[in-house]
Amino acid sequence: MSSPPIHMSMVDAAPAGQNGTVGLLMGIAPWLLIFVIFYILMIRPQQRRVKEHQAAINAVKKGDDVITGGGIRGRVTKVTDDEAEVEIAQGVKIRVIKSTISTVLSPNTKPAND
Repeated sequence: MSSPPIHMSMVDAAPAGQNGTVGLLMGIAPWLLIFVIFYILMIRPQQRRVKEHQAAINAVKKGDDVITGGGIRGRVTKVTDDEAEVEIAQGVKIRVIKSTISTVLSPNTKPAND
């Protein structure tokens, strides 16, 4: 009996294991580099800003001036775990969810136009 014919594709496939691995790594390397650059330039700074904002909201205390996400500016008169009571005009107090506070201003901050 004669042996089956050997096709060129079978001969070329044997040493391709090493070249395939190198080719795969060379194909993935640019994507990894793009992800690392994206992480350094976009994700890390955003995570840092979120942590700073969360710390500022957790540190809100009576007497702080705040600006809510809706643009309402007022002075904190009472703080609970999830809410803050904000006086927006003399005798006008509203309760806001602390997570909606966008900016915490120090009590000594003056408006820019004064």
